[in-house]
Amino acid sequence: MRPKINVGLMAYGMSGKVFHAPFVHQNDGFNFIAVTERSKKQAVQDYPNITSYDSIDQLIADDNIDLVIINTPNYTHYEYAKKCLLAGKHILVEKPFTATVAQAKELFDLAKEVGKHALVYQNRRFDSGFKMTKEVIDSGKLGKLTEVYFRFDRYRNEIGPKLFKEDNSYEASGLQYDLGPHLIDQAIALFGKPEKFYKVLANNRESSKVDDYFFIHLSYPNQLNVYLTATLLAADIPPAFVVNGALGAFSKNHGDVQEAQLLKGMKPSDEGYGLEIVKDAGKLTLVNSDGGRDVSLLTSPLGNYGELFEAVYQTIVNDQPYPISQEDIIAQLEILES
Repeated sequence: MRPKINVGLMAYGMSGKVFHAPFVHQNDGFNFIAVTERSKKQAVQDYPNITSYDSIDQLIADDNIDLVIINTPNYTHYEYAKKCLLAGKHILVEKPFTATVAQAKELFDLAKEVGKHALVYQNRRFDSGFKMTKEVIDSGKLGKLTEVYFRFDRYRNEIGPKLFKEDNSYEASGLQYDLGPHLIDQAIALFGKPEKFYKVLANNRESSKVDDYFFIHLSYPNQLNVYLTATLLAADIPPAFVVNGALGAFSKNHGDVQEAQLLKGMKPSDEGYGLEIVKDAGKLTLVNSDGGRDVSLLTSPLGNYGELFEAVYQTIVNDQPYPISQEDIIAQLEILES
């Protein structure tokens, strides 16, 4: 039997209920023992053996908790992460880790000082479509890569109810801090820190106080250009992944089903979890020896956010390197903060 890590979850809204609790509960290396719920006590209905605290400070003060998952609004991440580390807890912090590079460096230094791990939740590395895109790139079938396009688009013309995302008086607000960490992290996971970058922000919705569109151009060695885009006004969602190379091309829509499945109550252990539908297959086009095109449809591997939680476990218990490095996060924040 594996050593157990006792886990506390800071909030049980959508992210806690969908992206965290099911994976902590299913992993035999974790004990899900506590949550913060200020008003509605819903978590105990789903997980009867946990303690539901009324405040975050009560959760942090629980000496039985080894790891705290910080899934609160963006502008609170730095404050709560620091409190948890000073209380002797490991932390797993949702994106964005912090609003600034200086805050991130301070937390990483503090974690080292107190002998704890400060880890960042970048779940989109474990999406099915990204996994497939990585496999194609790693295979070398496309030859020298020339341009890569990653997109994360939605259509939400109205101003959302979450003020910390929609009001620029809160730090780390706007679309670039909401979806930007996903796209930048995916690029860094594949290609590392760019040599240089160029960024455009815009707010297109009526009365919007924050950016609801961004475009980021990342420049890499060997003339590789990576383009990251997200908008809240895409009525017709384009492909999420497009990769062009000297020998071929690959394109793929977003396709990952995990969020939709979890919202419907599906468990990560259920049959079919993370399995894309057939029509979402990726398209690989290779130039053949006659100059023609060989086209094939590729089925993505299973999406599985549980892999991230297993990586968290291995890092804390067995001191294995965490796949999302501190250097990755600093490079991401340098772009976001600029």
